[in-house]
Amino acid sequence: QVQLVESGGGLVQAGGSLRLSCAASGRTFSGYTMGWFRQAPGKEREFVAAITRSGGITYYPDSVKGRFTISRDNARNTLYLQMNSVKPEDTAVYYCAAAEVLHTNAVATTQEYDYWGQGTQVTVSS
Repeated sequence: QVQLVESGGGLVQAGGSLRLSCAASGRTFSGYTMGWFRQAPGKEREFVAAITRSGGITYYPDSVKGRFTISRDNARNTLYLQMNSVKPEDTAVYYCAAAEVLHTNAVATTQEYDYWGQGTQVTVSS
């Protein structure tokens, strides 16, 4: 098992930047494919980014591509999400998630992830 704790959320103005962190404990962090998801009030949880075990490959939906960057530091057991040029529609609770086995075509599927953090609120003001 792995335990995940997000931090770094808060209030930011549109056009600004924010960096989220996800600290992992328990089993070896480098053994998991990691992802970020978000959920706005009244909406389904949606995929934001994913990164392979080594950090060599990343995935993004078009809605955040070019603005958000996912990265990981396996030595520090930490996952990051750098958010730049944020928009009001980025407002949501952001969750990190870990998957033991994940196929490339399933990185955006919430059901494929085994462990989840408690989430951190990001609010973007216009």
